[in-house]
Amino acid sequence: MTTTTLAVLVPLLPFLGSAAGLLLGRTAPGLVRPLAVLPTLAAAVLAVLVAARQGGGRAVDAATQLTPTGSVPIDLALHIDGFAALVAVLVGTIATCVQIYSTGYLRDDPRYPSYAALVSLFTSAMLLVVYSGDLMVLLVGWEVMGICSYFLVGHYWETPEARSASLKAFLVTKLGDVPFLIGLFALAADAGTFQITGVLGAVASGRLDHPTLIALLLLAGVAGKSAQFPLHTWLPDAMAGPTPVSALIHAATMVAAGIYFTARLLPVFAASAAAMTVLAAMAAITMVGSALAALAQDDIKRVLAYSTIGQLGYMAGALAVGDRGAAVFHLLSHAAFKALLFLAAGAVIHAAGTNSLTAMSRMSGLARRIPDAYWTMTVALLALAAIPPFAGFFSKEAVLVAAEHTALGERDVAPAGAGWIVLVAGLLTALLTAAYALRLWLRTFRGRGPEAPDHGRQPIAMTSVLWVLAIPSLGFGLTVTYLDDWFDGHPLTPTLTTAVLGTGLAAAGAVITYAVWRTLAARTPVTASVPAPVPRVAHPDAEAGQVEAEALHLPRPAEDPADPGRVLLGPLHGPAAAGFHLDAVYRTAFVRPVLAAASLVRFLDREVVDTYVRAAGNGAKGLGWLVRRAQTGNVQTYLSALLAGSVVLAIVAVALANAVAGA
Repeated sequence: MTTTTLAVLVPLLPFLGSAAGLLLGRTAPGLVRPLAVLPTLAAAVLAVLVAARQGGGRAVDAATQLTPTGSVPIDLALHIDGFAALVAVLVGTIATCVQIYSTGYLRDDPRYPSYAALVSLFTSAMLLVVYSGDLMVLLVGWEVMGICSYFLVGHYWETPEARSASLKAFLVTKLGDVPFLIGLFALAADAGTFQITGVLGAVASGRLDHPTLIALLLLAGVAGKSAQFPLHTWLPDAMAGPTPVSALIHAATMVAAGIYFTARLLPVFAASAAAMTVLAAMAAITMVGSALAALAQDDIKRVLAYSTIGQLGYMAGALAVGDRGAAVFHLLSHAAFKALLFLAAGAVIHAAGTNSLTAMSRMSGLARRIPDAYWTMTVALLALAAIPPFAGFFSKEAVLVAAEHTALGERDVAPAGAGWIVLVAGLLTALLTAAYALRLWLRTFRGRGPEAPDHGRQPIAMTSVLWVLAIPSLGFGLTVTYLDDWFDGHPLTPTLTTAVLGTGLAAAGAVITYAVWRTLAARTPVTASVPAPVPRVAHPDAEAGQVEAEALHLPRPAEDPADPGRVLLGPLHGPAAAGFHLDAVYRTAFVRPVLAAASLVRFLDREVVDTYVRAAGNGAKGLGWLVRRAQTGNVQTYLSALLAGSVVLAIVAVALANAVAGA
């Protein structure tokens, strides 16, 4: 079987599994779980075979034109280079892990069949984005991912939080997708093709007439899809969906699509120094702002959500300094340990039996009850904090090294100013990341809140996935010396300067956080160990997943006096906990004017347009009333009226005749 055929099957199999799951979900419920897991697993295996055949060498290209468009052609094309091959393996692996995990996590959820089918459809769409060699075909997968995200975030549609979160995610990403679509058309108009190879050839030959405009339009879509400032506000709220959805879509795959797209078309962005500077500034604000926000959150999933935004900022920063190898390397590394973090958080929810325990101020006694989640989350947090030799250290160092080379003028792909922006922001974020990672670990597993009731052992489907993902979280960075051929041929190994600075700042952040926590814990009495109340469950047969939705109605937990984030942030804690009030800014700048305009249109429609419509209707009604009054049904009345009319007409005729004769 040829490499092209294998590549076609990779996105096709999850799509077929999704369709079969939707069709057979009610009639053959026993087939739902095999149809969710096996096609995705097969796609992952085929993606590994495609990667082995591609081998980091020349890209695999294939294209066929289904129908002529009459202008710029649209082809069903494949373009599989080293980046695409590795990212497809990542998507298939994470999707398989999430599907297996979900069989335990949502085993009693009555809507599991539709959930599993949507996850498979999303996986197919992401694989289409990864392998596509045509921008219009890529756009199809891009938009299908968006609609799947909308439905999956709103899985618990009974709760207003889930409904509003899904709508917000859809609208904010669409806000970026509109200029993104315009940018794609402008790019194709300049290059004369939608094929990625043709676009890159046009850039190399200098045939792009509007590189800055095109790059900025495309960056809007990237910011929306990859949750970069200022279109990042949807991601923390999207945590209202099931936790496995957060692991797949909002940590490992969909949010990485914008980064991957930028890496694919990096020469387009590099053709404009202004666009690269804007990308660097966007990445820097995203990194630092999200790290500060993560340090102020009490909900464990929101901490991880802001952490995801910050790590995506690292990837965007690597692209801003012209190193797509470092960006994709961190994308792969981050996907493993962040998916592990979310799934371990799901194990915490499952063990507690209520989503109220994702409030870290309510956690206690979890380390001994869920040892699998405890140890694997510890590994993932060490990787997140970039502590050597864990995976996050090597990939984050690759970003810092790229920024250092650009800042010192050793690489001229991007302006030196962009390099300094990314380097300084990246180092500061390294300190903050270690601080909030240790804070999360201490408050989750060394917390002093009321102990939740024990809901028994975790299903093997959940714990096994945690240990599978712990392997790349620990060891993937050690493969850095073997991946040069896959990443444009240049090395991604750390340098002494950035390694010392980055690791030193991370260690400083962790030490300061631990010292503050110890001081506060010594002053704070231990909360009485009483079982936490379990909220009402909407479906009697539902377990952790549905309880997760119900618990969204619980009141906000009281302030934790032993929270080191309050001391570390000081007066910034309030704004950081509220996401620096960016949602309030959007409400003032966009939502309220739109609502005011809608109210004005409604007033004009009701009081002006409807007035004329009502007047015309009332006039016709009045005329009809008069005519109706004349229709009495009395023949004598009709004859009398006819005679009177004839007399009047005769008098008028005689008068007119006399007037003419006199003239």
